[in-house]
This record gives sequence, C-alpha cells and structure tokens, in this order.
Amino acid sequence: MNQTMEQRMEQSPFRLYMHYLVPSLVGMLLMAINILIDGLFVSHGVGELGIAGVNIAVPIYSIILSLSLWIGMGGATLTSIAYGKKDRAGAHRAFSHAIWMSIVSTTIIIVLCLLFERPLVYAFGATETIYPYAIDYLHVILLFGTVFVLENILSIFIRNDGNPTLAMVGLIVTSVVNIVLNYIFIFQFGWGVAGAAYATVIGAVVGVLVLLTHFLKKGTLRLARPSFDRALWQSILSIGFPSFVIESTAAVVMIAFNIAFRTYAGEVGIVAYGVVNYLHTVFLMLFIGIGGALQPIVSYLHGARAYKPLQTFVTYALRTGVGLGIFIAILGFTAQQPMIDLFGITDPDVAAFTKTGIPLFFVGYIFLGVTIVWIQLYQSLEKTKLAVWMTLSRSILLFLPLVFLLPALFGGTSIWLAFPLAEGLTIIWVAFLLRSPRLRHLTQPTD
Repeated sequence: MNQTMEQRMEQSPFRLYMHYLVPSLVGMLLMAINILIDGLFVSHGVGELGIAGVNIAVPIYSIILSLSLWIGMGGATLTSIAYGKKDRAGAHRAFSHAIWMSIVSTTIIIVLCLLFERPLVYAFGATETIYPYAIDYLHVILLFGTVFVLENILSIFIRNDGNPTLAMVGLIVTSVVNIVLNYIFIFQFGWGVAGAAYATVIGAVVGVLVLLTHFLKKGTLRLARPSFDRALWQSILSIGFPSFVIESTAAVVMIAFNIAFRTYAGEVGIVAYGVVNYLHTVFLMLFIGIGGALQPIVSYLHGARAYKPLQTFVTYALRTGVGLGIFIAILGFTAQQPMIDLFGITDPDVAAFTKTGIPLFFVGYIFLGVTIVWIQLYQSLEKTKLAVWMTLSRSILLFLPLVFLLPALFGGTSIWLAFPLAEGLTIIWVAFLLRSPRLRHLTQPTD
C-alpha cells in the first residue's frame, strides 16, 4: 500500500482525492439505499408502527457499530501512519490487534444487552403499542451483532490497504442481498420486522465473505496470533475514540429524540421522527463517505510529515461536504411530500407533522458537511481530544439541552431545530479555535 500511495502522490491532488472519494461515496450511497429500502419494506409491509419499532431498536445497532468504528478507525489510522513511515510490520500489528479487540469487546456488550432487552426497549422511548415491533427487531440484531462489527472493520482496513474498490463491492453485495431478502421475508414469508432484521444479518454475512477475498492475495495485511501490546492497544483506543463518540452519541441522539417526541408529541411524533431518521441515516452515510475518503490520505501525509499538500485535500473535502449539505437542505424545502409519500404514510397527523419537520431538520446538513470533515481531519492528525470535544458538543453538550429545552419553551414542533442549532453552534466555537493565535496549537499537528 505504501508503494501504491507513493505512486498516487505523483498524480494531481484532485485525481488522488477522487480515487478515494468515488468508491467511498458509492459504497456509502449503496448502504444508504440499503437502509432506505429496508425502511420502505417495513413501512409498506408492516405499517407505520413497524417504522417506529425499528427506529426504537436502531440505537443498539449504532452502539455495536460504534465499537467497530472505535477500534477500526484507530487501528486503520495507525496502519496508514505506519505505511507513511514505511513500517509494514507495525501496520500488521495494528491490524491484528484491532480485529481481536473488536471481537472480544463486541461479544461482551452483546451478552449484556441480551440480558436486559425489555428494559432497554422502554428506556429507548418505546410505548406499549410499539414495544412488540421494537423487541422483534432488536433481538435478531443482538444475536448476530458480531457480524456487523466484522464487516465494518474489515471494510475500513481493506480501504486503507489500497483496495477501496473491494470495500465498495462488499457494500454492493450486502445491499443487494438485503434488498432481495427483505422482499422475501416480509412480503412472502410474513415475518414482519424480524424478517427485516434477518435480511440485514444475512446480507452482512455475505458481505464479510466478499471482503475476506482481499486476504487471499499476497502482500496484504495478515492476521497474526492474539497478543497483548498495551501501548498499541492504548493508541488504537485513543485515536479511534472520536469515531466511537460519533456513532455512540448518534445512538444517544436517537434515544433523546424518541423520548422528547414521546413526551411532547406522542406516538405521532415518534412515527414522524422514524420517517425523518430513516432519511437522516441515508444522508449521514454520504457525509461519512466524505470523511472516509479523506482519512487514508490525511493519515498517510501525517505519517510522512507532509502537511502542506494535506491542506489541499482538506479544502476538497470541505467543499464537497458543504455542497452536499446545501443540496440536501434544498431538497428539504422542495420535496417534503414526495419523501413522505415514499413511505406510504396514511395518517394525516403523522404526515402533517413530518412535513413540518423535514425543512427545519434538513437545515442542519449545511453545517454537518463541515463538522464531519473537521472531526475526521483532527482524528487523522491524532488531535483526538479536539475531535472528541467537537463530537460531544454537537451531540451531547449542545444537543441534549436543546432537544428538551426547545419544546418546553416553544412546543413540540421546535424539537426539529435541535439538530441544526447544535451543528451550527459547534462550527462557531471551532472557528474561534482556528482563528485564535493563543488556541491555534489545539488544531495544529505536533511535528
């Protein structure tokens, strides 16, 4: 991979950026379509309460996924830095440690969640009506949670090992299998939301098998025997922590939204948020794709201490993120009804509340395009404290007070504004750090 990256560094920066951006965006787009179609099958095959039930259970999936991102991004960043230093042995050690860490940690979390399934579902915002749908989906996802972790972490490492195309193909296969099985399990077998969960699991299994073909080639990363290198484990956990915070706090955001809507808008609010959250998950994948494309390049240049060309790639990523955010925001103001019709919503109260919320919520994507790129940049530069604080600000420190304070003061409709306000305020304080001579050291890499 180091020879391949060195050769690509001789290309124009834009061409190198596109080499990573296109597969990353296509892969994330396919995952997004996969998620969207999953929601459409549930909506049309099970009903509106099915959407709400899946949305209640999804935070568990996010928590499991956050572990793979934590370990995967930490290990992948160290791998890319090692390649930049021409340390192939170090790259192999980082990969091996990350795989074993992810398997052990995920197993522990899944066992604990299985022991407390029922209280978890109610704690996440379920009502008595929604509970049966949520528990059916949750149980299946927990039983096979390790598969999702392996698929995600393998995809991250394969992309960093110079094969972003295979990572994309793995996602394509996962999506196709999931879509086909969703139709069979929900509409032909009548398995309801459990059928949607089984389709997701089987799709992930097939995706893992596709990704494993990467290791049949010579000269790629290899899995070593389990070992314990305390310093390496700490480095993986430290560098990957912002990715964990991003995904795990996404679960906190979903739970907080569900509780707030249940409190101030009832089941109408929960179902409406379920629709919007399906759309949000789709769009969020695209922004993650931009950050995923930036990470291998930035990590490599950071390892090589080549910071001047690094600025060019960051500019490309910011322009891509902001442009995508503006486009999605425009959709929010012009295409609310087609989005609602897509899910087959028949309840007029749910449709009206959703139509009001979409444009308010979608304004946040203009800011999200900046925050996601910044978080990925500082994580790749090993500025993990800043990346963590950015993530906590947008999803915990600012969001949680807003999501409960706004409806208490202005009514249930204002809950939709918690997302854009939290994202916008985060940009303001980070921009202050960037401009302040006294605080600029927080954002600059240590040479």
